[in-house]
Amino acid sequence: MYFITISEKLGTNGEKIARKVAEELKYSFIGKEELEKTATEIGFLSDVRKVDDEKSPPVLERFFSEKPKIYIERMQSAIYEIAKKGNAVFLGRGSTFLLHSFDCALHVLVTGSLGRRTERVMEEKQVGKEVAEKIIQRSDQDKRGFLRFAFDKDWLNPDLYDLILNTDKLSVNCAAKIIIDAAGSDEIKACGIEAVKGLGRLSLLRRIESSILETGIDISHVFVEVEDTNSVQLYGFVYSREEKEEIEKVMKKFKEIKRVRNDLVVTPASV
Repeated sequence: MYFITISEKLGTNGEKIARKVAEELKYSFIGKEELEKTATEIGFLSDVRKVDDEKSPPVLERFFSEKPKIYIERMQSAIYEIAKKGNAVFLGRGSTFLLHSFDCALHVLVTGSLGRRTERVMEEKQVGKEVAEKIIQRSDQDKRGFLRFAFDKDWLNPDLYDLILNTDKLSVNCAAKIIIDAAGSDEIKACGIEAVKGLGRLSLLRRIESSILETGIDISHVFVEVEDTNSVQLYGFVYSREEKEEIEKVMKKFKEIKRVRNDLVVTPASV
């Protein structure tokens, strides 16, 4: 199996290119709607209020609620679950970061000049130049803020990508062909069985972390290691015996986990 992740700046035709690539390769296309539909179907978004698309949560909510983090963890788990199923083209949603360590993934950034992007937004949205520029500015800021919050990384770092396309002069078909040719490179190796197992472990890890977050326990000092898809180790410390027992209850909800080694230490919080 293979994966292609495509990140886009607004007004660069990135989504059209991603859909064209998926169509030509007969891969699944995974955008916002497809990802949320899958996440909902497998129960990863139950009882979690959604975070607005690619916007960092409001400051007060970020400090006083863990729900945005829970949502992000669940969406990440969904990406890993989808990736396990086979060939796919992922549009945004942090897929570049989540699948970066896999040799079977090609990572693409679609960019362009502000002038050309503005022209496209004016045409697509039927708005004037000033409004189009404001839309682009807000989109860039929101995307940067969300990805900083979710991954603490700069999504425009060129080192993250195998291919960067400026679509000022490239048509959708031309850009798609370049990506398809690159994806066929001998250096892009098909995912082996170990990679699939790795995706399973990462998916389970995100689900465990989000479930512990839902309890309200401070997990900044709680560490989870998924040794395989049915064996988990917990270590670090919590502030009470009740917190340790609550985390143990959470672990029992995961039917696929057969063994849990709970090495959490109880350390009373300092007054």
